[in-house]
Amino acid sequence: MVDRIREEVAFFLPQRIRAIIDRSPRSFWSGLEEIRLRLGRPLALHNRLGDCFLSESGEVAAAEEAYRPDAVDLEKALQLVSSSSLYAFGEELRSGYITIPGGHRVGLCGQAVLRHGRIERLKHISGMNYRIARQIKGAARPYLRHFLDYRRQRVYHSLLIAPPGAGKTTFLRDLARCLSDGAAELGFSGFKVAVVDERSEIAGSFQGRAQLDIGERTDLLDGCPKAEGMMMLLRSMGPEVIVTDEIGRAEDAAAIEEVIHAGVTVVATAHGSSLTELRARPGLRRLLDERIFERALILGWSRGTGTVEQLCKLDERSGPVLLSGRERREG
Repeated sequence: MVDRIREEVAFFLPQRIRAIIDRSPRSFWSGLEEIRLRLGRPLALHNRLGDCFLSESGEVAAAEEAYRPDAVDLEKALQLVSSSSLYAFGEELRSGYITIPGGHRVGLCGQAVLRHGRIERLKHISGMNYRIARQIKGAARPYLRHFLDYRRQRVYHSLLIAPPGAGKTTFLRDLARCLSDGAAELGFSGFKVAVVDERSEIAGSFQGRAQLDIGERTDLLDGCPKAEGMMMLLRSMGPEVIVTDEIGRAEDAAAIEEVIHAGVTVVATAHGSSLTELRARPGLRRLLDERIFERALILGWSRGTGTVEQLCKLDERSGPVLLSGRERREG
C-alpha cells in the first residue's frame, strides 16, 4: 500500500519536490498524512508523530536549512493537479481543494476572488496541502453490533462525534462499507446504503467514481450539498441507510428529520468532543434534545488517532454508556 500511495501522489508533485521526496526515508510514507508546499517557506511533511521539514537532499532539517518551494514549484504543482486546465476545476477551486486519483485531496490557499459576495475562484496560489487518503478497513468492525437493531432488522440512527483529525471520516467510511457488505457472523447480509459525499472525503471520489471501498450495496452522490443530497437519494435510490459527513447547519437537521420520518436510517458525523459541546450548536441541539439519534460514538486520541472513547445509547433519557474506555481496554 505504501508504494501505491507514493506512486499516486508523487505523480502530482513538481519534479523538484518529487526528487526531494524520493530521497527521503521510505519509512516516512508508512504514516504520512500531509505534504505541504508553502511559497517561500519550508517543505513540510506531517505524519502521526508530527511535522518535519526536508532539505534538498531529502533529510530532516531545521527550518533555515529546509528546501523552500518557489513560485515555479507551485505553478507546476497546480498544473499537475488540474491537468493544466484550471477552468475545468472551477467548482473545486471554489471549495478550496482538488481531488486526484486515489482519493487524495490537494488543498489550496491563495487570494479569493469574490462575485456577489461568493467565492468565484482562487488566484495567486501561495500554499498547497497534499492530504493522503488512507482506508483503514476493519476500523468499525469491532463496534458494528452496537449499531444494529436486531429486533426491527435495521440500523440505529447514529452520530459519530470527534474533533477535526480524530478519525471520524475514516470510521464512517468503514462503517458504511460494513453495513453495505454485511457480516454473516452478526446475522445480516447487508443494507442498501447511500452516501452523500459533499466534499469527496468519504469515498475519495475522482470524476464521480469512488476511489475507496464504501461497500458493494452502496450508491454514491458526490459533490452535492448534504441537505439537498439526502433528499435526492431519498426520492431516487430507495436507500435503507443514508450516510453523510459533518452535519451542523439548520438545513442539515431539517433534511435528517425528513429522511427519518420516511423510514430511512441516518448515519452521520459532527465536529465536537462531547454531546454537551454539540448541544451548544443550534443546528444540532434539537436533534439531540428530541433524541433523533439513537447511538453516539465519540472518537479521540487517548490511545492514538481514532480511539473510540465512548459509545452511548441516546434513545433513552438517561443515555447509558454502551462502551467506555475501561470496557474497551478490558476487551
